[in-house]
Amino acid sequence: MTAAIQFDQLRLPPECEKLRDEVRAFIAEETEGGSIKPTGATGGDSFSREFSRKVGAKGWLGMTWPKKYGGHERTFLERYVVTEELRVANAPTRLHFVADRQSGPILLKYAPEHIKMKVLPAICRGECCFAIGMSEPNSGSDLFAARTKATKTDGGWLINGTKIWTSNAHQADYMIGLFRTSAPTKENRRHGLTQFLVDMKTKGITCNPVYQITGHHDFNEVVFEDAFVPDDHVLGEIDGAWKQATSELAYERSGPERFLETYYVLEELVRVLGPDPDVRGAEGLGRLVAQLHTLRRMSVSVAGMLHAGKEPVLEAAIVKDVGTIWEQRLPHRARELAAFSEPEATNQIPFDKKLAYATTIAPKLTIQGGTTEVLRGIIARGLGLR
Repeated sequence: MTAAIQFDQLRLPPECEKLRDEVRAFIAEETEGGSIKPTGATGGDSFSREFSRKVGAKGWLGMTWPKKYGGHERTFLERYVVTEELRVANAPTRLHFVADRQSGPILLKYAPEHIKMKVLPAICRGECCFAIGMSEPNSGSDLFAARTKATKTDGGWLINGTKIWTSNAHQADYMIGLFRTSAPTKENRRHGLTQFLVDMKTKGITCNPVYQITGHHDFNEVVFEDAFVPDDHVLGEIDGAWKQATSELAYERSGPERFLETYYVLEELVRVLGPDPDVRGAEGLGRLVAQLHTLRRMSVSVAGMLHAGKEPVLEAAIVKDVGTIWEQRLPHRARELAAFSEPEATNQIPFDKKLAYATTIAPKLTIQGGTTEVLRGIIARGLGLR
């Protein structure tokens, strides 16, 4: 079964630009107060309960959700603007970001009403942190190969197995986990997977840190040993969660955070090259900006599709694939273009520190949100090439 790749021409409407001004004013105030710190040299701590509550109080969490759950019934394009500005500013959004981006929408579609009424308003207030339980050891982004089992027991399910590369699990209140509830069939390898809402305080759950090259602790190995999840925490159809999971990934893979994580390098490159770069520097910088603009147009288009109620899984995979490659290559290209600049005239030390940091975090950019190989497999299947 094939699908056409479609990136609609889309411009952000005037109300989005008005909102952008509001977000920038908020960022300026928080930067002056010390809540937002420059990125690139040490990475900093991007988890802040105080900051997330402030964002919630502004009405910038759950922006597209129904008001009955604490949402604001605004557009995906308005949410895009908030995400873009906070990402570029290196705001400490780790507590609320996954919950707002994808976990909340999954709960809206598949959770029982009492769960929605309890959890969604807490997300909107910036008080609830989520982790994503998908990847596993020896399978990575190949979700078909998930082996962590959920076994039926009286009143619920017992979870046994391991998830890995689980961002934020050590700080999360909940995880939306994809577990195997029965074996796949010969006819349908996708059969047998079910999504669960897991309270991370449940007995039998252990989080082991997976440190990055920088020494920062974002990723985790999460081990389940007879962890009990009640029946009312099953999300959607038992054994039929594959479509739910792929729909969730459209939210995860298409946003501006998928190509802006090393954006600060581009800003520093502009500063280092100065107002009158040579031909080589001007051409190289122009290409980088053009590539970034193209990625942004693609990402905005996906936001428009989500607003229209579509599930742009293929387009989201393309944004993530191309965006990751761009942000990974950016530090190396910036180093090449700045090689002939004059350090005395441009104060090169901050640039070098940011380049070093961006280079060391580059490997994790491929892991988060799906590896390049898996994404290209999704794209190939969507185009009928495999």
